[in-house]
Amino acid sequence: MDLQLTGRRALITGSTSGLGEATARLLAAEGAEVVIHGRNAERAQAIAGSIIEKGGKAVVAVGDLGTDAGADRVAEDALAGGVIDILVNNAGAYEHLNWAEATSDSWLHTYNVNVVSGVRMIQRLVPAMRERDYGRIVTIGGGLATQPFGSHPHYNASLAARHNLAVSLARDLAGTRVTSNVVAPGAILVPAVQDFLTALSPERGWGESWEEIEHNSVRELVPNDRSRYGRPDEIAGAVAYLCGPHAEYVSGATIRVDGGTVRGAF
Repeated sequence: MDLQLTGRRALITGSTSGLGEATARLLAAEGAEVVIHGRNAERAQAIAGSIIEKGGKAVVAVGDLGTDAGADRVAEDALAGGVIDILVNNAGAYEHLNWAEATSDSWLHTYNVNVVSGVRMIQRLVPAMRERDYGRIVTIGGGLATQPFGSHPHYNASLAARHNLAVSLARDLAGTRVTSNVVAPGAILVPAVQDFLTALSPERGWGESWEEIEHNSVRELVPNDRSRYGRPDEIAGAVAYLCGPHAEYVSGATIRVDGGTVRGAF
């Protein structure tokens, strides 16, 4: 399927690794010019360079979206090469904290990094989309927004806020050709997750090989219909769909890509 992204420009926040990198690579392969964002210029340049080597178009925007000044810099760099048609709000972070460990400062930091950072980019880029009467905003959420763990309460709540703001934005954009939607991953296998699970395996008795660890940890932590963790490319595929004209009639929706982890029809 041709997703008809040729000629579009897309900013993917937090795209120097993981889901953001996979999304940037797929959008570039589909013809979009991608803006690689991160806080480390060297890593961002490396990703952009590898995309260009494969015939894609990529530029770099470096800055900390946790501050207004950083967001200004990223928006300025992203817009230097032309308008932004697609904003993928992917950047975010979490700490492995439980209710006893997550201080009020942890909550405030997580909300700023995971929620307000996306709002900053929306405020800087969406008004121009509205003026042009075209744009796509895709927010990366997660199943923990609707089916939270007992641990990581600060992160669970920030995901719920990301979902909520994306739907509110869709309502505000009613009557335009600018859409706002959510892709909600389940547990996705990125290097940090694999390292964390491997380190935890001896304590939990999940086995020694990665195949054993994946099977047993999924069964214990995130049981799902596919009996495995998702892969970044699977999330990227859902994002790419929402970025193109085939998703023109999708508004304020949440597309779950979680192997069936969330146990609900709605």
